[in-house]
Amino acid sequence: MKKTNFDRYLEKQLEDPAFAARFKNAGEAWEVALQSAALREQAGLSQKDLAKLLKTSQQQISRLESPGYEGHSLSMLRRVAAVLRARVRIVFEPAETRSGMHVAESPAPYRRKRNGTRRK
Repeated sequence: MKKTNFDRYLEKQLEDPAFAARFKNAGEAWEVALQSAALREQAGLSQKDLAKLLKTSQQQISRLESPGYEGHSLSMLRRVAAVLRARVRIVFEPAETRSGMHVAESPAPYRRKRNGTRRK
């Protein structure tokens, strides 16, 4: 597929680490916005309807569904999920690995007690 002027412009902008970080964060906010709006619509609810169920304002629901909003609280997302019969799942993924970087300490060994007795 042929690259557009926008594709070339975006590639150039992504060379700037600060821009690349903002661009990545915007993608995460889009995911939350799109998923919450889609779930609400699948439930047949308007923003106003959902707000009433959550005892909040329609403006708050609008903010949650805005791709530019980054003030999502876990408690509010859980409340929205509960009303929409969904669950919140957060995944931490490893960042790019750099060679030569290691964890400072090895994990502590885990020993399980057996039948309430201790090892000697």
